[in-house]
Amino acid sequence: MSTRSDRIVVVGAGQSGVEAAAALRMAGSGAPITILGDESKAPYSRPPLSKGILTGGAQLSEIALRADDFYAREGIDLQLGRAVADIDAAGRTVRLDDGDRIPYESLIVATGSKARMLPNPELRGATNVLTLRTIDDTLRLQQFLRPGARAAIIGGGYIGLEIASAAHRAGVETTILEAADRVLERVTSAPVSEFFQRIHRKEGVDVRTGARIAGFRTDAHGDVAAVLLDDAPAFEVDFVLVGIGAAPNVELAERAGAFVDDGIIVDAHLRSSLPGVYAIGDVSRHPCPQHGGLRRLESAPNASEQARHVARSILGDKTPHSALPWFWSDQYDLKLQSVGLSATADTVVVRPHPGQDRKLEVFYLKASKLIAADIVGAPGDFALSRKLVESKTVLDMDALADPDVPLRSFLAVRSTV
Repeated sequence: MSTRSDRIVVVGAGQSGVEAAAALRMAGSGAPITILGDESKAPYSRPPLSKGILTGGAQLSEIALRADDFYAREGIDLQLGRAVADIDAAGRTVRLDDGDRIPYESLIVATGSKARMLPNPELRGATNVLTLRTIDDTLRLQQFLRPGARAAIIGGGYIGLEIASAAHRAGVETTILEAADRVLERVTSAPVSEFFQRIHRKEGVDVRTGARIAGFRTDAHGDVAAVLLDDAPAFEVDFVLVGIGAAPNVELAERAGAFVDDGIIVDAHLRSSLPGVYAIGDVSRHPCPQHGGLRRLESAPNASEQARHVARSILGDKTPHSALPWFWSDQYDLKLQSVGLSATADTVVVRPHPGQDRKLEVFYLKASKLIAADIVGAPGDFALSRKLVESKTVLDMDALADPDVPLRSFLAVRSTV
């Protein structure tokens, strides 16, 4: 292994890590680059795991982040099955779990996040309690997706709803258990929650909100046989999928002394508090240029955009990170597309579409300016919504709520602020 001091080391072989290495090469960096991934499989895209891969609509070969010959061709040292044990920030080296040390000039931490698990002691050792974050998780879950199987999906967030869609389409008797009063409560507005609750129930999924889990009954093998509820009869299951969110993998950076708070704290150039150490993707908590404060985003577009930005930052670009967040979710034959952050909106406008019960457009405004949108079944309007959010256009709310007024007409109206 070369000990050149200009080496760039990337910890994490997920989307943000691989895209960062690729962006460095595209920007002309000739520095040695090493990517360290703790999984043994070649780097792959994660969003399809709960979508096309799980349903069988896509093949594993289709989700590779780069062709097999990319890394050698670009002079990128990809090391798989290599876990980093420690970061020596003062000495600018990383120590692997086998004792090897690799020096770096710049270090990109792209360690992603891990699925949260329920604390119930009766779940320990249960082979039919699943989460979904990796290819191996998806392949394991697929073995349970058989007609007539009974599933409890704990958590009505995006991952829970996507898996419920795939499970139901596979013939699984599917029940969603959401503790909040509505699905997606932590991430979106009531109209969007109500839309997806209606869609899932119409498809035949049992959606239970305000669900309080009292515990689990296990069988002689230690597997979960039934879910116990506070205010409803227990029901038998063949498997349980826990989809209650993800926690950022901050432990490595925290041990090295980085500032950590629900993610690795970085500045507008994605630099952590440690010299020469950057953090990107799910693990990064960065300044929010749209609304102030700090934010952490778990999305493939955010991972890719931050990867490109960190490459520019390492190469000396002083432009602050300012990308507009966006996201998508596939459920059944529907695609939700979201842009912006709606938490600070003072007005929510739903554009009606009479007779089109699988189409939805929800707009979020602050001081009459569009700051976010959730769109289902109208990709053209989503593209226009992105432009309206970016342009900080002042909108007439009555016109926005009128489906006969095309969104394109608002692009002529620009904010003077």
